[in-house]
Amino acid sequence: MADLAAPRRDAPALPRGPALLALALGLAASALAFRELHLLLPVARWPGALLAPDLTDMDQVLFHYSALPRLAMALLCGAALGLSGALLQRVLRNPIAEPSTLGISAGAQLALGAATLHAPALMEASREAVALAGAVAAMLLVLALSWRQGLRPVSVVLSGLVVGLTCAALGGTLILLNGEYLMSLFIWGGGSLSQQGWGDVLTLLPRLAAAGIAAALLMRPLTLLGLDDAAARNLGVALHATRLGILLVAVWLAASVVALVGIIGFVGLAAPTFARLAGARSPRQVMAWAPLIGALLLWLADAATQTFAGGQASLVPTGAMTALLGGPLLLWMLPRLHALAGPTDAGTASTGIGRTVAHPWRLVAALALALPLLCWAALALGTGPDGWTLATGDQFDRLLPWRGPRLAASVAAGAMLGAAGTILQRLTGNPMASPEVLGISSGAGLGLAVLMLTAAAPGRPEQLAATSAGAAAALAVMLLLARRSSFAPERLLLAGVALASFCGAVLAAIMASGDIRAFQLLGWITGSTYGTEALDALLAGAAALVLLLAVPPTARWLEVLPLGETAARGLGLPLGGSRLYLIVLAALLSAAATLVVGPLSFIGLMAPHLARLAGLRRPLTHLAGAVLLGALLMGLSDWLSRTVAFPYQLPVGLFATLVGGPYLMWLLARPAGSGRG
Repeated sequence: MADLAAPRRDAPALPRGPALLALALGLAASALAFRELHLLLPVARWPGALLAPDLTDMDQVLFHYSALPRLAMALLCGAALGLSGALLQRVLRNPIAEPSTLGISAGAQLALGAATLHAPALMEASREAVALAGAVAAMLLVLALSWRQGLRPVSVVLSGLVVGLTCAALGGTLILLNGEYLMSLFIWGGGSLSQQGWGDVLTLLPRLAAAGIAAALLMRPLTLLGLDDAAARNLGVALHATRLGILLVAVWLAASVVALVGIIGFVGLAAPTFARLAGARSPRQVMAWAPLIGALLLWLADAATQTFAGGQASLVPTGAMTALLGGPLLLWMLPRLHALAGPTDAGTASTGIGRTVAHPWRLVAALALALPLLCWAALALGTGPDGWTLATGDQFDRLLPWRGPRLAASVAAGAMLGAAGTILQRLTGNPMASPEVLGISSGAGLGLAVLMLTAAAPGRPEQLAATSAGAAAALAVMLLLARRSSFAPERLLLAGVALASFCGAVLAAIMASGDIRAFQLLGWITGSTYGTEALDALLAGAAALVLLLAVPPTARWLEVLPLGETAARGLGLPLGGSRLYLIVLAALLSAAATLVVGPLSFIGLMAPHLARLAGLRRPLTHLAGAVLLGALLMGLSDWLSRTVAFPYQLPVGLFATLVGGPYLMWLLARPAGSGRG
């Protein structure tokens, strides 16, 4: 990438650009902040409230111990994230690297949540050390997953986003198992800048100063890292030690922010990017301007949050508001990856992996026989106060109304996700495409959220229509963005994940509003089937039957489309009509399934892969195997979700995520040419 490479001596400097940008951000933030502060306390009383507040005057107390520390924290956190993002982008030569996209913030948050609930002594000893341990573990996992891919920028970011999603699922499990902390952990995790004193400000300030000094001392190696490895090594740079040191500084800054205020997403991405777009060319200029722009950007986002949220400002996480800007920014930056993505294997993505079974329909029949056996075991076998029991007779009949509907709905959803994942993987020629990874499920969730906040008491048909519209819109946007790169597999994945981040941020902002209808979304987001009734199971089964019957006629399309547009046209395939039909069908399947098990089950990714690994490679057998494996996986997840943590019951979608996340990591870690595609 040109703007991350070592600067050319003849490159024109534009020193006024970053200064003008910073001035514009500062003026906008100052105007909003002045209004809020003036409403709290008249300007004439500011000096006294700042220097010697009257503790009997509540307005002065709020001004001195809440409003001003919050403003200072916004500036410090923004500067820290801006510097962290600039360091990460430089050392990884990756224009979209930042703490959120690399999973660093999510790892730190997971460590803090786990320690809060299960090891409070560690939190008392050093909350920052706990966050740093989680952040470092996440960063090491990301590097390990992308190491065999040569740390290619897209591979690193994709690995980071997967690690982040998995950490978020684990964090959601902790919250659900400890309901008494639900609201506080959720709001804090979303990035809340609310303050009750100057302690956090005085904690973060010296750390930011130390990191700034370290960045200044490392300026020469930072400049040389813009060259290729051989040139940098010839100029005396100890590559591994230098990269490790810079990464530790960046991770430490991000972990410190998460430990104090939670996750503030995408500021680390936006600040260096805006600095370069405004004219900062050399690493020294980017490192100088990124913290300032990050500080003003987060201040502006927080001031806007307080202005538009009014009395609910303390409940609206600023981190969710920044992600509303970061998702579109990441989408806009995708075309800038053309020089960094490296060779892709789009042409071989659809060739399948693993062996081809001699009698595929026999294997499909075996899977079909296994499904009712699994359902019987899930209905009859379970845990109770007296341990494991096998329900028979009257006991089975009494348990059936409780276990039957949720199992039936889960199986139907798994079957639909398996079909949707198969369609998407063959349509895009991308073996890692799925409704969850491509943001389709998150789009369905956004459609459901809008419906629940605008309609009084929407029924299942209205909910299905809303989720279908959201899923179709998300898929259409994602394909439109990816079309510019001829549906390159990695570009398609990044477009989907960026879209999922944006939809997730909107959902987080809605849920943090405190509206009672927003709280109803929590169970759905985690994929809870606890309250599923017989009618819900019947509707899910009917939707699965109708939609799955529409899939087999597309078998020829699914065999020809992965061969490319030229081959498809040569074989007389109607490209526009076939793609539109498959897109709508995949969106409907995803929406109907997402309505039952939430947006992040990963079944749509795993089922088609497992079917191919089993040797089912032709379209019809591949579809049939994926449908049955999806149903089996979700049925198994439903059974395990109500038994492994007894007496607690985990949401089935969340439990499937905990299985699917590591599986996706394994796929990412496989070296190119090993069959991934």
